[in-house]
Amino acid sequence: MRILITAGPTREYLDDVRYLSNASSGRMGYALAESALAAGHEVVLVSGPVSLSPPKGALLRAVETTSEMRDAAVAAFPECDGVIAAAAVCDYKPRRRIAGKIAKTGDPISIEMIETDDVLAELGASKDGRWVLGFALEAENPRANALQKLRAKNCDFVVVNSPSAIGSETNQVELIDPTGGPVAQWSGGKRDVAEALIRWISERFG
Repeated sequence: MRILITAGPTREYLDDVRYLSNASSGRMGYALAESALAAGHEVVLVSGPVSLSPPKGALLRAVETTSEMRDAAVAAFPECDGVIAAAAVCDYKPRRRIAGKIAKTGDPISIEMIETDDVLAELGASKDGRWVLGFALEAENPRANALQKLRAKNCDFVVVNSPSAIGSETNQVELIDPTGGPVAQWSGGKRDVAEALIRWISERFG
């Protein structure tokens, strides 16, 4: 199979030097890419800014903002069999990016925020026979919230993990199907979890 994988964080700039982002290391997405390549699949890796070296053999599309990730993923998806959306994209961005650098004045400032592109929802809406597997980072009511995400974004399955996964070497995940029931659970190093998930995907969709 040819698999599209999104990984890492995105950045949304307040001005030319400051940005909003998160602490995602990209390790889960990169481990998935490595495991998929090791299993004999082709990989298109759309990655936000991380300090990791791309797996040898992956077709890397390096991006920075959510809009850039959306463009790269949408362009690559038609030539793929499915997508694993493991990226931790920013949900909001400033309505207006300030040119230069915002100066300190001693007074509070207000920044109006708007939603970013919903990359996973757009891929789900255009899947046309391809499979879509999303990641859901949930702090409360994980299964219920993950199921809501699955339905809203037209995913086939969702991998649920907790905020403790951000920046960590390990992960504990649960795979949810469209009924909201758990299909599988894996824990351990992110490479171990990635290998188990890729093995399941190969058996389910290969």
